[in-house]
Amino acid sequence: MSSPPVKKACDACHRRKVKCSGEQPCANCAQTNLQCTYLAIPQKKGPKGSRAKVISQIRDNQHHATPSQSSPFDFNSPPTSPYSRDPALLSKQTIEICVDFYFTNMYTTAWIMNRESLLDSIASQIATDAELYCLTASLCAFVMVQPGTNLPVAPGSHYQGESPQTRYGYAQMLLDDIVRVRKSFDYIESSSLGSVQTSFFLFSCYFTLERQNLCWYHLREAVTLAQIMGMHEESSYATADHVENIYKRRTYWLLLVTERAYALERHRPLSIHPTIDLPTPQEPDEEAVITGFLHLISLFRCIDDEFMGLWNKAKLSCSVAWLTQLQQQLTAALPADLKTTESQAADIRITLHWLRIMVWQLSITNGFLSSTSYHRSMTFKYPIEVSKDLAEDIKVLSMASMELHGVGLIEKLFDIACTLTDVIACVPLTPNAESSEEAPIEYLNAFLSLISRLRGGSSRYLPLLLAKVSETLPNMARPVAPAQMSIKQGYAGASDDTPTPSPPQTMQYIAALGLDSSVPATHRRSHLGGAGSASGPNSPEMHGKVAKMPISQI
Repeated sequence: MSSPPVKKACDACHRRKVKCSGEQPCANCAQTNLQCTYLAIPQKKGPKGSRAKVISQIRDNQHHATPSQSSPFDFNSPPTSPYSRDPALLSKQTIEICVDFYFTNMYTTAWIMNRESLLDSIASQIATDAELYCLTASLCAFVMVQPGTNLPVAPGSHYQGESPQTRYGYAQMLLDDIVRVRKSFDYIESSSLGSVQTSFFLFSCYFTLERQNLCWYHLREAVTLAQIMGMHEESSYATADHVENIYKRRTYWLLLVTERAYALERHRPLSIHPTIDLPTPQEPDEEAVITGFLHLISLFRCIDDEFMGLWNKAKLSCSVAWLTQLQQQLTAALPADLKTTESQAADIRITLHWLRIMVWQLSITNGFLSSTSYHRSMTFKYPIEVSKDLAEDIKVLSMASMELHGVGLIEKLFDIACTLTDVIACVPLTPNAESSEEAPIEYLNAFLSLISRLRGGSSRYLPLLLAKVSETLPNMARPVAPAQMSIKQGYAGASDDTPTPSPPQTMQYIAALGLDSSVPATHRRSHLGGAGSASGPNSPEMHGKVAKMPISQI
């Protein structure tokens, strides 16, 4: 007896135009390993298309279909993409190299994480933990954009399309992948210390890549995530894991110092304040590093909401007494002998002199300077005193200790040098034949020489400074009377939407201005105003500056 005819073919058999057995699954779907469904709505007959590769098309459509087309949509569970990673993009070898470099060389920030715990987590969880992957990738990208690093880029990796030709290119690929993976989990509602640190590293990377809007966004994102976690409240450290609380506290203070340094250069408001206890070393080998960081905290605590209100012109008045006291607080914030690493000593000393100049700029903005003021910090010549102190500190610092801090340190030197240039041009300076001190132009020469060597002279600040010197001090003509000073608060407040100048031929610029250290001082002065840069200070490529790297670059 023959079986009754099938009234309706399954979707796959109907599409393939073959006889369907009507079972669940039908014989054809079972043989071809297709989903056997009866969901298709009958359509009117029309022209028939090609039947070639129909099975492949059906399988591909089923693979990309929603998990259950028959079940109602759950509006309380928004769809998310599952976490997936390409091991070729961030290989085990790359991770090991970057983590080793970070904890060996970047010790000014490495104390916010534990090396052994991080490596253990990476070994066991990175394949399944999206947040851990983002933290690891952001750390690797941070290492790749450091100046002076000479690391292999993604060893043994192969990419579809054009492979990165530089470390920066590879770092950008990692940053793009972090953005992709972060969409697969809710790191805002479920914020953690790893999420905060990832955002901090993203800030650091985008700063070096000169993506100023992105780096400010991610710095504020890190601060916001920290506040969501209650890291600004001391009571939040009374519970939870003791070891994690140590690194949470350190990360919070790192964000505070970083935001204040960046906000000062960029004229941004503050959003994080010193509301918790200070970090402490846990191991003997952390003593020098943490002590150095506490010195930085002491300096930046002077840059509070009141100062930033004046700096950003949200507040319009202050007093000579207040500014004088602020200068005294800065100089008293540090002991005579810094018991810390040489690299941190370089950061701390240069930051101190830079902050002294920034406060002095606020004094001149408010019209408080005088040639006869009892307070030295309220005189027009105070930047010369600061420059002298800075020049003395530079003499005992190695290039390696300064190079580690990257563009941020160069920017501070640039701000000080620009201010000194204006003072030399605008303030009558009477040479003292009996004095053994160097002339102010020699301090400027020292700063130019140092900036020309840091990062190989490739930063945008060298041509900017050379152009300013060339325009402001043509042939070192001395003004006969005090001129109107046009010092701008924080030179880094300039526009960022212009391209960075190409790396200059450093020695050609220096020699053209007569500032080569091999030339006698008297000869250097007579040629100071010579042509040094093909672009003037008002040309588009000469505007726009980057801000400081976070703490290791502050």
